[in-house]
Amino acid sequence: MTLKQRVPMPLQDAQERIRNFDEVALGYTIEQAQQEADRCLNCRNPRCVTGCPVNINIPAFIHKITQGDYDGAYEIITQSNSLPAVCGRVCPQENQCEGSCWLGMKGGSVSIGNLERFVADYYNSHSHCATDPAITKQSRVAIVGAGPSGLACAGELNRLGYPVTIFEALSIGGGVLNYGIPEFRLPKRIVNQEIDCLLTKGVQLITNRVIGRNENIQELFDEGYKAVFIGTGAGLPGFLGIKGEELKGVYSANEYLTRVNLMHADKPDYATPLFIGKKVVVIGGGNVAMDGARVARRLGAEVHIVYRRAFEQLPARHEEVIHAQEEGIIFDLLTNPVSIVGDEKGFVSRIECQRMTLGQPDASGRARPVAVKGSNFFIDCDCIIVAVGTTPNPLIRMTTPNLQFNKHGCVVIQENGLTSMQGVYAGGDAVTGAATVISAMGAGKIAATSIDEYLSSL
Repeated sequence: MTLKQRVPMPLQDAQERIRNFDEVALGYTIEQAQQEADRCLNCRNPRCVTGCPVNINIPAFIHKITQGDYDGAYEIITQSNSLPAVCGRVCPQENQCEGSCWLGMKGGSVSIGNLERFVADYYNSHSHCATDPAITKQSRVAIVGAGPSGLACAGELNRLGYPVTIFEALSIGGGVLNYGIPEFRLPKRIVNQEIDCLLTKGVQLITNRVIGRNENIQELFDEGYKAVFIGTGAGLPGFLGIKGEELKGVYSANEYLTRVNLMHADKPDYATPLFIGKKVVVIGGGNVAMDGARVARRLGAEVHIVYRRAFEQLPARHEEVIHAQEEGIIFDLLTNPVSIVGDEKGFVSRIECQRMTLGQPDASGRARPVAVKGSNFFIDCDCIIVAVGTTPNPLIRMTTPNLQFNKHGCVVIQENGLTSMQGVYAGGDAVTGAATVISAMGAGKIAATSIDEYLSSL
């Protein structure tokens, strides 16, 4: 049997897209979606479903596409996933549902993520958000943080009939979806549209409310909430601890991306404009590093990514790495930063690095980078973006003495999301440290089920 070829996602031309912040992936047409959906084998044992952190019935929604029933496909997806337009864009499907697809063994798994995005975009452009389900239960639930895990938990609890209030520290909901992921990967209108759909169903969102400062977890119970879910993410940036990180022109990736994505600091008329730089070095090899590098490229800089391992060990999605290469970003691999050098005015002038080679595997199973003696060299630059990971903000830890945390500052939970405090649940990056959007959503959904079981037993 000759297998049909996977339908490629139409993209903006690389030389065009580095001049704008419009979405790179243009989306399937109806004809392309139908053609790709026809490739699904509708397996008797659909491994794609178990490969999905929220267990979407993937064969069923794809079958609806083949029938032209896009509303039906959307209904199937949203039984498991409250943010399909987001997940269709940013989930690492190649390591999850698509990575489990039987056709993948033949080199061309079904493009599940692109089909999910198509269904969500079609629905959002042709339909209005449904107002069901109605609130049918009395017990109020507080969600701390309007990021992926908090939104997923709120969506599932709302579906079960609970009155839910989300408390968000920033001025808008979405968490990392809005402040961390660039417009060209995830347009903000998509995020806000999905949040608006939750609000039309009765979820309440209170912004500019910092739990741990305005009030603490115990005070939420005192206000009448019967359960609390902590989904505060991991927004505290990490640094390398090398000399010169305090110089002007050194940014954490969190600050750099937040100021562009949320605060429009790249605009010349902004009150405190971002220093863009002519030559930018991004330290790190994950998705956040790719995002920072690709933003800097669009702002007109020559961009280098400095990463201490080889190309095969880059933790970023392969698709994002390829897009970065197409956009002219230079990869200085097997390269480790040693120190940052400044000029007489305290601005970055260059970064000192050393060459690395790959040694024996470390605890993660990846080959350990080992410094090559006497290989130090310099890269001239005027701006550095540090993207080496994040940890949870300590505010909840400092104000919740009965809550257990591990040595990394993450909330300790049982398998079902329950913490060491009765009625308090947690999930997402606040528990695992920085991870994927869909894994955070899966944790939020699991916690919602546990919260339902707990409240039903009161």
